[in-house]
Amino acid sequence: MQIAIADAHSLLTQVMAKLGHAEADIPAIVNHLIDCELRGLGYGGLARAVAITERIGRTGMPTRPIEVTHETPVSAKVHGHDHIGYIVGQRATDIAIEKAKTYGLSAVGLVDTWYTGMLSYFAEQAAADDLVTMIASNAAPWVAPHGAAEGRFGTNPICFGFPAEPHPIIWDIGTSNIMHAEVLLARRLGEKLPEGRAIGPDGQPTTDPNAALKGAFTAWGGHKGSGLGLMVQLLGVLAGSDGITDDMGGFGMTIVAMKTNLFGDGEATKRRIIDYAEAVRGAKPLDPASPVRMPFDRSYQVREAARAKGSFDANDQIVEKLKAFLG
Repeated sequence: MQIAIADAHSLLTQVMAKLGHAEADIPAIVNHLIDCELRGLGYGGLARAVAITERIGRTGMPTRPIEVTHETPVSAKVHGHDHIGYIVGQRATDIAIEKAKTYGLSAVGLVDTWYTGMLSYFAEQAAADDLVTMIASNAAPWVAPHGAAEGRFGTNPICFGFPAEPHPIIWDIGTSNIMHAEVLLARRLGEKLPEGRAIGPDGQPTTDPNAALKGAFTAWGGHKGSGLGLMVQLLGVLAGSDGITDDMGGFGMTIVAMKTNLFGDGEATKRRIIDYAEAVRGAKPLDPASPVRMPFDRSYQVREAARAKGSFDANDQIVEKLKAFLG
């Protein structure tokens, strides 16, 4: 079905309010989920909202406020106290941006959170202030290290962002072959997983999402991707999380932000970034019908098209679940 962006925004706002989120915190969640949908990542949008209702239904809303527990001029540690990562990540991003704009660079860690969402959502905000970022978020042990048959690290996204025109250059990937949200959505819809994405509890490959959730997901990129996933897990440990986190909690995230003038002329640096991006896009393509793209080109184009249309494709079952939650 097609759902108007305004209607989806209203639906999500009502859901988050019913869950008990503070009014001031709701936009950080809703705008993030809508951005996922507009970029064609439906498993992280309305479907994720269903998962949020289920998780808070199990644990209840946290009672302690988010707080900064350690701070220096260029760093901070944000304790989420089990608040959702869309809110905690936004607080940390705001701190990282402000410190980097003031001192040239910053490093912010956050702990005790869950569902940190698209790291590119935060990197894009920093790029708007001419900041370069590296962001990494660990998660529960859903992913098997290369050569293993059981999970030891999370789907563990890592993201790099650079300011550029007409839009930033942002590379944001999960280090597993499939994201947790994709598996949950497949289970909800009664669909199979693609081959090679998961291992069942018996140690054998599986396409059954139920078996995958009891077993493990496979790492992206073989031993190299597995190594990257492990390093992201350790960056979460640096921020203060445990190496093995709860099934849906205790996640950690690290944000490093730098001004483009950290090593000299910031405008010249940005110009070199833009020139290089154009050189990459201008590379001779293997398929003339498929020009070479820079990271974030597709997301930007898809999102702009959805905004112009004023609506996006949504799964009927997911929309009905959210409406049923409201009663």
